[in-house]
Amino acid sequence: MGGGPPISTANQTIFGENVYVFDASMAPADIQAKATSIFRQMEANQFGAERYALLFKPGVYPVLFDVGFYTQVAGLGRDPDDVLIEGGANVPAYWMPNRNATCNFWRAFENFAVNASEATNFTTTIAVSQAAPLRRMHVKSTGGLWLFQVDPATGAGGWASGGFMADSVVDHQVLPGSQQQWLSRNNRYGSWANAVWNMVFVGDSSPPSQDGFPLHAYTTIDRTPLCREKPYLYITSQDQYHVFLPALQRDTQGPSWGDGRSTPGKSIPIEEFYIARPSTASAAAINSALSSGKHVLFTPGIYRLDQALRVTWADTIIIGLGQPSLIPTTGQPAICVADVDGVTIASLIIEAGERKSSSLVEVGPPPLAPGSGSGSSPSHATNPTFLFDLTVRSGGATPGTNGAGITINSNNVIGDQLWLWRADHGQGASWDGNRTENGIVVNGADVTIYGLFNEHHQQYQTLWRGERGRVYFYQSELPYDPPDQASWMDGTAEEAEGKKKNGYASYKVADGVRRHEAWGLGVYAYFRDSPAKLENAVEVPEVDGVRLHHLTTVWLNGTAGSEITHVVNGVGDRVYANQPETAMRQTLNEFPRN
Repeated sequence: MGGGPPISTANQTIFGENVYVFDASMAPADIQAKATSIFRQMEANQFGAERYALLFKPGVYPVLFDVGFYTQVAGLGRDPDDVLIEGGANVPAYWMPNRNATCNFWRAFENFAVNASEATNFTTTIAVSQAAPLRRMHVKSTGGLWLFQVDPATGAGGWASGGFMADSVVDHQVLPGSQQQWLSRNNRYGSWANAVWNMVFVGDSSPPSQDGFPLHAYTTIDRTPLCREKPYLYITSQDQYHVFLPALQRDTQGPSWGDGRSTPGKSIPIEEFYIARPSTASAAAINSALSSGKHVLFTPGIYRLDQALRVTWADTIIIGLGQPSLIPTTGQPAICVADVDGVTIASLIIEAGERKSSSLVEVGPPPLAPGSGSGSSPSHATNPTFLFDLTVRSGGATPGTNGAGITINSNNVIGDQLWLWRADHGQGASWDGNRTENGIVVNGADVTIYGLFNEHHQQYQTLWRGERGRVYFYQSELPYDPPDQASWMDGTAEEAEGKKKNGYASYKVADGVRRHEAWGLGVYAYFRDSPAKLENAVEVPEVDGVRLHHLTTVWLNGTAGSEITHVVNGVGDRVYANQPETAMRQTLNEFPRN
């Protein structure tokens, strides 16, 4: 070992200087030093412009490193066990007091195995909150996988607030500890240790029982009804790069790989992709590639777009390496998808620009009239469009404003880990600064989302008008910053009668919808700037075809007099203080109640 190519060649590939492709014959000390230097730069770089991808060719790597902001770590094998990090890859929370991981966002682990060494007590620690997905991982570490970090000064677990793991294997225990909520989809693990407020398991092979809800905050769905795994970059035995597109699968349980199986699907040569680099890829150039039938792979960086990227071909893939950001500059969306089959958009941060966009991502044609439902009629049931690992961000890194984050007009769209965030801190974060109405608006029918994280918008966080929608896991903090109650009143439903309700429900299913179902909904309040009140965390039509399972409201903190008055439709007691415990958290098993 160590006699292979020098580490200086790791970032000299077709993907540009911020993508490091490591070879197992490189000196391990050099690989570890490079990964550590990037972590030191990115550890607290919450709103910086730098972006990195650390990619490992098949082989064994005796290295131990930590992973900071805007960093993707991925194996380049066809299967996760083709790459083994024999030492450790972790996400710590050193940079925040008390090992607080509630701002550990924007990073990704995928498609490799890790076996932690004695230096980390044989434990893999991934202390994260939103926008830090774990995919296609094999955690062999005998100490298991920890989803939080212990503060050594106090012995207490540092806060952590939401995450996502899919298509993975953990040989031993998963310990959430102080992790407040999590979505686990199509995983296998030795055991799952505990829950705090809202842990949802979809299609896991051996999940904990939900029978003890709400004392044990588990929601379990036996099988994943319809999904495909996220596409991933890999390298062939001939040293050729391909993107693997996993097959659409129905009624699945457990990972798509393992026990001698590889994930089913098809391989697409990298030559079929337009490789975008921030220094050269204009919106016009990207659109030219899209119109000619090319896929697009964004390398790490920030892309300012003076026109919307328009996807008109079925089966187009748009995917990012290293957490790239797209920012529209002229008030248009960043991406518009035509009403076609099988489009994939994955692994991107999409940020609002200073000129207001009505929506930052639009899938399908707009409604015929505002609020009238979808303008789409075709079914895409046999080949749905997928949205994977998208952050839609309004403010924080740069001032920005928009109407909706994502608008879905097409039918049969599937989301898999979406975080729609109006920034509560950073640049432009103020009630009159980074204005947004909704995180997501769904007009299409038969739309499914696994893992919907949707926070701080100024009207409904989620507005669902389409029929037969399904959501598996919902995490939503309400806006922190209404300056007074009068600034945050919902008059949309009863304005004609001169009535308004306190606040906007986080999860709103439109009155005309007749079929909708959701599992594991958590809505949280921290009214920082005024004693604001919200009448209902969730509002839905009370009809036979609308069912909600396992709802939770939590009063995190806030100005005295603030509260969530009801869980759903006037049902459920208020949450208004940290003590007693019943004043902090309320739950409902089912709505409507049986």
